[in-house]
Amino acid sequence: MPQQSADISVSFRFYRELNDFLAKDQRQRDIVRAYSRTGSIKDAIENLGVPHTEVDLILVNGKSVDFNYLLRDGDRVSVYPVFESLDISALTRLRPAPLREPRFVLDCHLGRLARYLRLLGFDTLLPENSEDGELVRVSVEQQRILLSRDRALFRRRALQRGYWVRATNPKQQLAEVAERFQLQNVLHPFSRCTRCNGHLESVPKDAVLHQLRDNTRRHFDQFWQCNQCGRVYWKGSHYDRMRALIGKLLEPRAE
Repeated sequence: MPQQSADISVSFRFYRELNDFLAKDQRQRDIVRAYSRTGSIKDAIENLGVPHTEVDLILVNGKSVDFNYLLRDGDRVSVYPVFESLDISALTRLRPAPLREPRFVLDCHLGRLARYLRLLGFDTLLPENSEDGELVRVSVEQQRILLSRDRALFRRRALQRGYWVRATNPKQQLAEVAERFQLQNVLHPFSRCTRCNGHLESVPKDAVLHQLRDNTRRHFDQFWQCNQCGRVYWKGSHYDRMRALIGKLLEPRAE
């Protein structure tokens, strides 16, 4: 049981995109809070509106701590987002080790983003049952990164891997997620079915001839088929548009 104490004054500072979760008058500045008793730093951070899944490093008075740290009077707390490229292995990293091959589960409102991620070759689930509890269960049990625009979803204690998608446009969402998780380095484009998430396999033209329209039969000779739903793919105009989309993701970002 936390010990009762006199009022405790604690100063918080949030960095980079964690400010997206704060009220405008709290961003990029110190936030001072008073408490009547000691409590966990995790609860304090989430009470300020920042989901624990977005936090990768907490420094208290310059020293790294975990979510179980109990606040003390005069503490100065610095809270940092997930680091994808900076090595902080010597500090107390707060999320599980990054997935070697990123896998995702999305809520039903991100259907276009799910198709784009599959296009890039990432194992991406879009459950028909998008209730919060089911999404969290799938994320935890299958070690998938949960993507959603529902901020409240990321306050669930059981959730370990998750990201609140800021953008509303699907192509901007894809660029945002790709940058966040550095997907540019692990792309396997055109290897998954955009409809069902199955794997695509090369098939002879004769094997899928009955599924093709006359114009497709005349102009194309290379085909791929989903090993789950049977959908057939070929390098038509849609393929060219998707290659252009992938090219934009791979362009160096302006400094």
